Amino acid sequence: MTSFPNTPSFTGFNTPSRVEADVQDLNVVGTVPTEIDGAFYRVQPEHQFPPLLGDDIAFNGDGMISMFRIKGGKVDFHQRWAKTDKWKLENEAGRALFGAYRNPLTDDESVKGRIRGTANTNAYIHGGKLYGLKEDSPALAMDPATLETEGYTDFGGKMKGETFTAHPKTDPVTGNMCGFGYASKGILTRDMTYYEISPQGELLYDIWFETPYYCMMHDFAITEDYALFSVMPMTSSWERLKAGKPHFGFDTSMPSHLAVVPRKPGTAADEIRWFKGESCFTAHVMNAYQEGSKLILDMPVAQNNMMPFFPDINDKPFDPMAGRTFLTRWTVDLSQNEEEYRSERLSDMIGEFPRYDERYTGRKYRYGWMVVIDPSQPVELKGGSAGGWVMNTLGMVDLETGEEQKYWVGPTSSIQEPCFVPRSKDAPEGDGWIVMVCNRLDTHGSDLLIFEATRIADGPIATVNIPVRLRFGLHGNWASAEDLKVLENI
Repeated sequence: MTSFPNTPSFTGFNTPSRVEADVQDLNVVGTVPTEIDGAFYRVQPEHQFPPLLGDDIAFNGDGMISMFRIKGGKVDFHQRWAKTDKWKLENEAGRALFGAYRNPLTDDESVKGRIRGTANTNAYIHGGKLYGLKEDSPALAMDPATLETEGYTDFGGKMKGETFTAHPKTDPVTGNMCGFGYASKGILTRDMTYYEISPQGELLYDIWFETPYYCMMHDFAITEDYALFSVMPMTSSWERLKAGKPHFGFDTSMPSHLAVVPRKPGTAADEIRWFKGESCFTAHVMNAYQEGSKLILDMPVAQNNMMPFFPDINDKPFDPMAGRTFLTRWTVDLSQNEEEYRSERLSDMIGEFPRYDERYTGRKYRYGWMVVIDPSQPVELKGGSAGGWVMNTLGMVDLETGEEQKYWVGPTSSIQEPCFVPRSKDAPEGDGWIVMVCNRLDTHGSDLLIFEATRIADGPIATVNIPVRLRFGLHGNWASAEDLKVLENI
């Protein structure tokens, strides 16, 4: 008999759903703009079977890919498992075989040495392929129209590292997908690899280097000429894994670093500039750009760890106040003999999951959106929290004027990562819409909300009722029908 544990990760709003679905013409309150023509892809961690060790964190769930096909004012919904090697092995066995998050020492003997990836972190479109991504494994190629899994890719045998990021970037000028892998030579190694992949899916070149210590390298940024990596002390060791502790632990005694990697074939390790700063927490990046010899990197930063499920490495109690993330700007000047980056807070909103108009990736930009925790608003956790934090507000920042906007989704709701949809390929920056999933905690339901991107304070112009409950998802992306010819008949 299948029995999931009676724990916060698997009860209330987080009760496993495990539903594949195809539903046409979802119910809409309001009006979906007829100009929108494309698909919004997102992914949620979803355990196929009860966890091997009795309980688990959401980050260890199997990937479930959702696609919202928006066309002619209507929205269709499609959802499929990302059928990784792990998913297939467990599906055949009829039970969980892989153990704790990123701890191969806890796996069933029958799957020792197999790829443990879950493809549960991001759904990314490039070169006519949909990639299900998890940073501890290669990219999983999928069909963007049917959501059927094709399998892991090493880009024609050219990718020599073992891992590929969940946060690639597409250069809007070259069309190249820029990505990287950490622990590239195996779990807990300090090896990093930077990749550039052509619009046709060919791996053009890679750059290998090492980080000062093993760390969670979740996201990064690009500018026209550089790739930027923030190194923060979320680290691990074989001793932790052997002791059965959570894979990552936060070490406040270690400094943070910023690596500046030239984006060109043949870059050597000694060409990389390293800058240093105080211990801090960073996970996701808003954007970056260069002005002359200066490099500007914008991202949410916290004084201390914001992930309680990856505790302090010395078992200090979690400090939620020090774990608040604020949009922050790091700046370095490559013409100077600097050793430290400069840091400046850009907003007092407690925000994470930052997004922007991706047509401005690596270029100077004006608008950014975030999932915001607004402690001034009332909270009623009827049905349980969807993600551990009460992310109850959509926030927007205008970096040109300093103006901020917020939209609160109510006392019994929380939201997932926003995504920007441009009105057209050549529309001005910010001219378009924001789409995002809203968790209705009291009814255990989910809605897709659509906003005018620079007028979020006015509230959603359309609320699309999703007929199945979507667990708390991580990341997603938009692809226009023009970019995805395979959607023409969908």
